[in-house]
Amino acid sequence: MNDADLTGAHWRKSTRSNNQGNCVEVAFLGDGGAAVRDSKDQGSGSVLRYTASEWTAFLGGVKNGEFDRP
Repeated sequence: MNDADLTGAHWRKSTRSNNQGNCVEVAFLGDGGAAVRDSKDQGSGSVLRYTASEWTAFLGGVKNGEFDRP
């Protein structure tokens, strides 16, 4: 998938996000992967792309507490 393929992506942010524009948005891709961006860049900033297996590993780490603060 190239960058042009993201023009039609459906970007979502958490319902717990505030209205100050300091949010992370995610778009789920057709191949099972995901793209992540900073909402304050209004679509002009960098986008991080994850394969389906990378995204699954990330979500597993979140659920298992790997990213909890000590």
